[in-house]
Amino acid sequence: MEFETVIGLEVHVQLSTRSKMFCGCSAEYASAPPNTHVCPICLGLPGVLPVINRDAVRKTVMTGLALGAEIPPFNKFDRKNYIYPDLMKGYQVSQYDLPMAVGGYLDISVDGSTRRIGITRVHLEEDTARLTHTAGHAGDYSLVDVNRSG
Repeated sequence: MEFETVIGLEVHVQLSTRSKMFCGCSAEYASAPPNTHVCPICLGLPGVLPVINRDAVRKTVMTGLALGAEIPPFNKFDRKNYIYPDLMKGYQVSQYDLPMAVGGYLDISVDGSTRRIGITRVHLEEDTARLTHTAGHAGDYSLVDVNRSG
């Protein structure tokens, strides 16, 4: 019996947008004090509704086109439910079965020859909070910064 090795990669990128994925909070939080770019949507408070970032959609569709992917006429977002300290809402808004772009490829050069790497999907999802794990005199603890969440 002969087997073929198949390796899959999941690549995450942070889009350069002015606001977060599903709210109007600034995406310029890298050097901001913890928990200063936060709103009720980021925290998933009752009664709030997310609003999609159109610039993020546009950039994702452009990425799909650059990769030769198909851009479906319809896509959807799902709630990926899991409990973890970096997920304030208990779920992450993401895509899977109906993403922004489907298929496509990336040609790379390996030892002078071209190899085509297949792309399964290009999708959007919100980022989670940032955890900082610390050990010290007071014991081990984790700090949560919600600036990038949403």
